[in-house]
This record gives sequence, C-alpha cells and structure tokens, in this order.
Amino acid sequence: MMTIRWTETARADLRAIHAFIARDSRVYARRMVSRIKTTVERLRQFAASGASVLEWNRPELREIVVGNYRVIYRLGDRAVVILTVIHAASQLPDNDLEV
Repeated sequence: MMTIRWTETARADLRAIHAFIARDSRVYARRMVSRIKTTVERLRQFAASGASVLEWNRPELREIVVGNYRVIYRLGDRAVVILTVIHAASQLPDNDLEV
C-alpha cells in the first residue's frame, strides 16, 4: 500500500478551492474538498490508475479528475505525492511545482 503525501502547494490549492466555493455555499465547499480527499485516498491501493499528464511528458506524473478539478501527482515506488489541485479549465504552470 502506498503512502500519500500532500505538498504545501496542494494543501494551499485545497484551501483556495474551499474558499472560492464557500462564497456561494459552505456546505458544497466542504463536500468538494472531502470528495477530492476521498478520491486521492484511493490512490493508496490504485496509485497507477491516474492518466498521464498530457502537458508534461514525464511518466511519473499522473492525474485524476474529480469534478472540475485535476489532481496532479508524482508516482514513486512507495509514495504518491500530490503536487497540485487545479481547475480543469486552468493552464498548468510550466515549472513551479515541487516535483
């Protein structure tokens, strides 16, 4: 079973997602963040289940889609490192992720 580690960038992304959604609905904000976290937890057993990140040609970088959000992660031998959670309509940064 894999270990899940969230980078500070990814944690900040979740806080920002919560704050943005909470402007309209605190309940939905909590549900969305919870849904993202629950989906990420499945990576413990199915770490390679995510798709390749098309913007980057790196086999260790993968993504899962949760609602309108892309969870980008690095797949290691014993750990999954969550790098960022970004809205699907947003452009990924070129190189400022902790990779």
